[in-house]
Amino acid sequence: MPELVFFSGTMDCGKSTLALQIEHNRSARGLVGMIFSRDDRAGHGKLSSRLGLVTDAVEVEDGQDLYAYLVDHLSQGGRADYVIADEAQFLAPGQIDQLARVVDDLGLDVYAFGITTDFRSKLFPGSQRLVELADRVEVLQVEALCWCGARATHNARTVGGEMVVEGAQVVVGDVNGSAGKVGYEVLCRRHHRRRMTGSSVRAGVLSPDVLPVDHV
Repeated sequence: MPELVFFSGTMDCGKSTLALQIEHNRSARGLVGMIFSRDDRAGHGKLSSRLGLVTDAVEVEDGQDLYAYLVDHLSQGGRADYVIADEAQFLAPGQIDQLARVVDDLGLDVYAFGITTDFRSKLFPGSQRLVELADRVEVLQVEALCWCGARATHNARTVGGEMVVEGAQVVVGDVNGSAGKVGYEVLCRRHHRRRMTGSSVRAGVLSPDVLPVDHV
């Protein structure tokens, strides 16, 4: 039976890499997929991995009906044996309902990939709807690590290495954000609560308040 499967995890845990692997495995068997993405780090209409892999995708727009898009594609002689939706947390709840309808009415497997919570530890609306509707929710087994070495469970937004807790829910950035710009870092719950990023900890270690050591 076709399924709606939600692959979830923190940033930097290999979600897009797995999406590209699923695409590769199925295309190698002669199957054709429809790939949706939104706000990918590689730019408009792309699905990319931090490992450097990238493929073309349909960029999802606000208000776009994904079920109608697939029906139109198939009606015009196009082919789609399965659907991949990356960055699914950025989709509207109604678009998640449309993906569920693709499974139920068109008989296609839909593989959705996304992070569950934002930088404030609040559910993304799209991810919440996926948890409510998915036939299966799979937590990725490749664990991202906090700077302390513990399993990372939370996504932190940073500006200049300092964690921020206010702002729009969606601001595009990456875990390798440049200094002074918006970036993201994965943290364990303890250090997310304490707002302790890797950069802030290193800054503390190198603080000028540390007593100097005189060489004899």
